[in-house]
This record gives sequence, C-alpha cells and structure tokens, in this order.
Amino acid sequence: MTGKQKLELTWIGKDIRPKLEPRILLEDPAWSHHATHRVTDNDLFDNRLIFGDNLLALKALEQEFAGKVKCVFIDPPYNTGSAFTHYDDGVEHSIWLSLMRDRLEIIRRLLADDGSLWITIDDNEAHYLKVLCDEVFGRQNFIATNVWQKRYSRENREAIGDAHDYVFVIAKNEGRFKSVRNRVPISNDQAKVYKNPNKHPRGRWRPIPMTAQGYRTNQMYEIIAPGGAVHRPPEGRCWSTIESEFKKLRDAGRIYFGKDGNSQPNIIRFLDEVEGFVPWTWWPHEEVGHTDEAKKEMHYLFGKGDPFITPKPERLIERVIHIATNPGDLVLDSFAGSGTTGAVAHKMGRRWIMVELGEHCHTHIVPRLKKVIDGDDKGGITEAVGWQGGGGFRYYRLAPSLLQQDRWGQWVVNKDYNPEMLAAAICKLEGFTYAPSADFYWQQGRSTESDFIYVTTQTLNAEQLLALSDEVGPARTLLICCGAFRGDLNRYPNLTVKKIPKMVLQKCEWGHDDYSLNVENLPQAARPVKQAASQPGLFDADEAAT
Repeated sequence: MTGKQKLELTWIGKDIRPKLEPRILLEDPAWSHHATHRVTDNDLFDNRLIFGDNLLALKALEQEFAGKVKCVFIDPPYNTGSAFTHYDDGVEHSIWLSLMRDRLEIIRRLLADDGSLWITIDDNEAHYLKVLCDEVFGRQNFIATNVWQKRYSRENREAIGDAHDYVFVIAKNEGRFKSVRNRVPISNDQAKVYKNPNKHPRGRWRPIPMTAQGYRTNQMYEIIAPGGAVHRPPEGRCWSTIESEFKKLRDAGRIYFGKDGNSQPNIIRFLDEVEGFVPWTWWPHEEVGHTDEAKKEMHYLFGKGDPFITPKPERLIERVIHIATNPGDLVLDSFAGSGTTGAVAHKMGRRWIMVELGEHCHTHIVPRLKKVIDGDDKGGITEAVGWQGGGGFRYYRLAPSLLQQDRWGQWVVNKDYNPEMLAAAICKLEGFTYAPSADFYWQQGRSTESDFIYVTTQTLNAEQLLALSDEVGPARTLLICCGAFRGDLNRYPNLTVKKIPKMVLQKCEWGHDDYSLNVENLPQAARPVKQAASQPGLFDADEAAT
C-alpha cells in the first residue's frame, strides 16, 4: 500500500445509502411540560423530546441545528447477537455498520466546530466502530477510548468476566475541542491530601516540590531555610522558578520548609486554587457509578418492574457533559432510552434534544422529565448539583411522509398535510427557512434576504404569475411551488416555477418510516453475488437491506 492510499473499513452494502426525507416536526402540546413558575433566571424551556425514528429525526434536525450542537452522547445497541437470530454474523454486522455510519455522518454535521461525540460501546463492535469513526470524522479527531468500570463484583460464568464498557470520544475538530474541554472536578477523596499543618488562615493546602528536570543557570541559586539549613537543587535538577519569583512566594507565605523549618523548600498549593484535573481514560465506578447504581435510579423512578436492564448511571452522563459543555450549551442524545441524558443535562443547566422511537418515550421519559422539572426527582445527581426544579420541554412527533401513493400507484401529496405543513415541508426540501410573512402571502420562507418561496397546490395562470412577478419586483426572487401553471415563464425573470409533487419525486425515499437499529424490523438481506477476490461484495441496490 502506498502512502497516498487510504485504508478504509469495508462491509457488505457499504455503498448503499438511504435517500432520507427531511421530515418536519409537529409539536404535540399534550405531551409537552413546563414548570408553573421560574425557579431561577437561568431556567431553560426550549428543550426538545422527539418521538420517532432516530435517523429520520437527525435528518429533520439538520437544517436548523447544523453546527450548533456542543455535545452528542449516544448509547446505541451493542450488536451482541441476541437481537439478530434471523441473520448470519456477516449480514448482521454489515447492517449495524451501515446504520451507524448513516447516523454518524449526520451527527458530524450537527456538531459545533468545538463539539464532541461520546459513544458507549462494548467489545462486540468497539474496534470496528473505532475505524468507522476514523473514516467519518478523520483519525486525527479521535480523542480517547475511556474505560468505564460498570461492575465492581466478579462473575464466574464467563471465561473472563465483563467488567467494563468503553466511552469513545470523537471531536469535530481535535484542536478546537482541546481548547474548550473542562477539567474533572477534584473529588472528596482527592481533596484529603490537602491539609493545614501550619494553620494557614487561607485553609487547606498541599506541598508541591520546588524542583524541575534539567539545568538552567538562573534557577541554580542557593536557598537558606528559616532554621539555617542551606539547600541547592538535587543533582540533575534545578529549582522550578527563578530566585526573584521564589522570594515573592516566600514573602507571601507560599513556601513550606517542613515542621522543623529546615526541610527542602516546597511551594504551597491551596485547595481553593485547584480547578480540577485533566480527564484521563480510566473511569472507576467510585467516580462515575456502575450498572447497579443505574438500576437503583430506575427503581426509584419507576419501581422494580422497570424493563431497562442496562441503564447508564446519572454520574456517568454528568462526567461526559461536564467535560464537553458549559451551562447553556446544547446536548443531543438520539438513542434516549430511559431519558438519562436529558434528565442530567436539564439538572446541569444545559439545553437538550432527545430522540426515542419506543413506547417508553411516553411511559418512562416523559414522566421522568416531569419529575425533574417539577423538582420531584431527588435521586441521581440532584443533590450534588443542587437541583430544585424548573424549565421545561416541548414534545414533537415526526410528520408522516410528504408523499404517498394513490390507488393507481401514483405519488401524490399526503392527505394529512394541511397548507402550512406542506409549505414547511417544501421549504425544508428546497433548503429554505420556513418563516411566513404577516404582510405578503407569497413570502412563506426565505433562503436569503431577497430570495423567497411560495407553496400552493393551486394551478396558477399567466395573469396570476404576472401579478406575483410585479409584486416581487426586480430586487427580489421567488420560487413558486404549485400544482400546475400556465403561461410563458420566460416573461418573469424574477420567478422560478416548479410543479408539486414532480419537483421532489427523486429527492428522497418516500413513505419509509423505519430505519431502526432493531434488525428484526428490517427485511431479510439477499446473499451478495460472488465477485472477484479483489472486489468487496455488494448487495444489488434493489436487494439492499438498508
């Protein structure tokens, strides 16, 4: 392989990509929830819970939120094999990779330039997922593989006990992420090394050795301790600061010579100066919780009959959100599960978006978030962050597909779409921002300050087109999407006219509502046709599983 060749992960069906329909989102106020009053001035109300297929939901969010999400946390299905009884190993693995790839590509576009993606995964797919992330984000942007100790007791059933999961960290831009990521707060156990043997009025501190590796002429001076002992740097080392800075520290009471006043000098580092530690890749259960802790949190919220067998503890999500974001930043979880990410983000003062397709969106996530907002959730990180309730969220459903087939097999506009929904959907498909004007009926959306869109199912005649052209004027342009039209379009240089639905027929896969990672919902994949050994096997496009 030459230096110019790119090493990529290949799998069956990799080149088959879905033509996703960018659906509009429909709010259902019956499931939305807001606090009855403000608890603080920083309460956040513009959070979103979306019910629907998570790949379609990601696509629906792309236009509005591209480049705006600071942190994405996902806990996707681990592809353990138990959910794939009808597929041989090669096909199930390929389907999983394709469906993850499609999601990762949109997630990358949603992330801010200094944003990051965090993925929990285990050994079944971790190594393939790592290479896939390298391909989508660039290898240089893979930050770390954190090891989360999810269990603290040993198992005797396996050849080697499963005690950990991985938490991958991938940045949109490695340099930008490194400049904004936060340090991990000091824990109570770590703070125990800070004491106050000399009864300093500022409080607890720890001694920091005042030497550094190497030889620097201006850092090789002699230091006389209060007790009279004379100190010079040890062999191969120098003092960590020049003499004038040492004297400033000594005069400020920041140098410690031991209880007898004659020991080698140490710099005093006060506890209140410690901002935290640079995160590292070992995440023990004492710091971020374990699966038993997570199950107890579920039992507290929903009782012991709760169906979630592998929830994530709130402290684990808190660690992720703390490192990756600051208050007010936007957090996204497209595999919401029981809603832990949204609950923790809300308590930490972050804005959030969650997506979930399962019915537990209504039986678990909504009730859980209501408890958080109403101040009735006393578990998880509530006490640690001082959460008292407040804020709210809006609940959305994915709109049905814009087009449906009539009884003759022809594609027509879905009868469930009213004029406003149709205009919003066409705006999204054509790259316009839906923003109806109160003054001009034909200004239903805009792409620039002077380029607008008008959507109608009517047939427009030459007289109507002329009237629109005159009203739009020479300084503006208008895209008209209509059922049909009559007249010579060359007469109206400021108008572009397209027919609905012909204008969008080739843009998307219409009527496809399920891109689920649950393989049981997917059609049986055909066996790949055997090809030359040098070429990877591919499904025929008409027989693809995705």
